[in-house]
Amino acid sequence: MATALNWVVILLSIIMVAIILLQVRGTGATLFGTADSSFRVRRGFERLLFRGTIILAVIFTVMAVWSVRASL
Repeated sequence: MATALNWVVILLSIIMVAIILLQVRGTGATLFGTADSSFRVRRGFERLLFRGTIILAVIFTVMAVWSVRASL
């Protein structure tokens, strides 16, 4: 069972990396951005990715802790 949990954690981590990389967008070459981009509202697919990342991070954390507890 511990092996299966480890594979699930690995799969979740790969999915989470992919979702995080989808969120990265080019904002230019400035170090801190511009004042126009300091406040934005997420809409549509961007909001879905943002919320999905949070949910996936919580699931990943729970599964990782569960995997460690199962291997003891």
